[in-house]
Amino acid sequence: MAMFSKDESGTRNAARGNAESTLSIVASGSTITGDIACTGVLKVEGQIDGSVRQARQVMLAKDGAIRGNVTAQEIVVGGLVDGNVTAADRLELQPTAVVNGDITTKSIVVMEGARINGSVKMTELALVSKEPGSRETRAAR
Repeated sequence: MAMFSKDESGTRNAARGNAESTLSIVASGSTITGDIACTGVLKVEGQIDGSVRQARQVMLAKDGAIRGNVTAQEIVVGGLVDGNVTAADRLELQPTAVVNGDITTKSIVVMEGARINGSVKMTELALVSKEPGSRETRAAR
C-alpha cells in the first residue's frame, strides 16, 4: 500500500484511501502518552497511556497494554486494559487478557483464562445512544 500519492500538480500528498482500511501499529517497546482517535484498525503491541476512541477495530497483543478507556466497533484483547471497554459490536477476550474496568458491548467472547475485574453490561448500544425519553431508549432499558 502506498503511503503517498501524487496529485494532478505532481506534488506528494498523503494517500486519500478509505479510512476504514488504514492500519496503525504501536510496536512492541513503544509507549504513547496521550489519547488516540483513529477511524481504522489500531494494533497495539506496545503501551498506550491514554484512551483510544472512534476506532473501527482495536487489537491488543498479548504483551500490549492500554492504560485508559477503549471505545471501538470491535475490540480484541490479548493484553492488559486498565480502563473501561466499550465495543459497539463485538468484544473478544483471549486467554491472556486482563481488563480492569467495566465492559459495555453488544456481543462478547471470553476465552478460558481471561480475567475481568469490573462489571459487564450487554446492550444494544445503538438504541441506548438515542435521546433520553425516546421510545427506542425506553425499549432498550
